[in-house]
Amino acid sequence: MRYRDLSGKELIDADRGERLGVLGHTDLEINETTGQIERIVIQDYSMLGFKKGESTATIKWSDIEVIGDDMIVIKRTNF
Repeated sequence: MRYRDLSGKELIDADRGERLGVLGHTDLEINETTGQIERIVIQDYSMLGFKKGESTATIKWSDIEVIGDDMIVIKRTNF
């Protein structure tokens, strides 16, 4: 799967039932040796796209449960 296929999908936390953000408005941590995506980093942005603060949330790539047509469901193993 290519990044452009993932971009624009909503990230949903299955445990809390809340929207975490949209992939494409996030950063990715990539292992330089293997080229594998390790984490998705969600920045804290306002509705206008300005950064609110320094707070971020990270999601391990291994915590992705399902990648659907419109959303990516996350089931975190530990918080």
